[in-house]
Amino acid sequence: MSKAITYEDWSSISEKFSIETETKGAFEVLKWAYAVYPEQQIVYASSFGAEAIVLIDLIAQVKPDAHIVFLDTGLHFPETYDVIDQIQARFPSLKIEKKTSELTLDEQREQYGSALWKRDPNKCCEIRKVIPLRETLTQKQAWISGLRREQSPTRANTEFLNKDEKFKNIKICPLIHWTWDEVWDYIKENDLPYNKLHDQNYPSIGCFPCTQAVAANGDSRAGRWTGSSKTECGLHT
Repeated sequence: MSKAITYEDWSSISEKFSIETETKGAFEVLKWAYAVYPEQQIVYASSFGAEAIVLIDLIAQVKPDAHIVFLDTGLHFPETYDVIDQIQARFPSLKIEKKTSELTLDEQREQYGSALWKRDPNKCCEIRKVIPLRETLTQKQAWISGLRREQSPTRANTEFLNKDEKFKNIKICPLIHWTWDEVWDYIKENDLPYNKLHDQNYPSIGCFPCTQAVAANGDSRAGRWTGSSKTECGLHT
């Protein structure tokens, strides 16, 4: 598989990446992606959670100056910003961009009322995550995501390469076959920095008003939007 796949020319893929490799195909998928997509046509949208740390280390081996975008909602935990700084220090050539919403939190409050994340979390995510990512992905042929199949039922059928109907491009998911334990084994074996909230039972870390710790061995997404039916921020649905 050597040709860049675009949203417009998407067709079923007969050639598969082998998962019988040390990284279960992740490194091979990344090598392919950065070889076939021009630098300005591919970006990694990173949450800087555990999966992201693994991907960043693999990406840095393939493309040391890769473009990484972090959707900075202005509502992240201090620990999240800390790990971004640590990653930038560890991989100084990476181009880490903090993408913000056109609306400041004060402007959002003036237009939609206070604590929008409580009253209408979907709208808050749209303003602070979905729209900024759509702006980033304009004119991009592909973007990389850290989704894993075991994270939730909504992600169980994710492939290495996916036609993204929301952003009209190709979503590349190198870690789909990894388990949570394999993610952490990789982080520890390579002595990588990570968000310290993971040590406090936060397996999935988003904005602080909408993220809670979970019970030991609980579902990895259980701490997100607890008490509501919402399970995704809208980037992957």
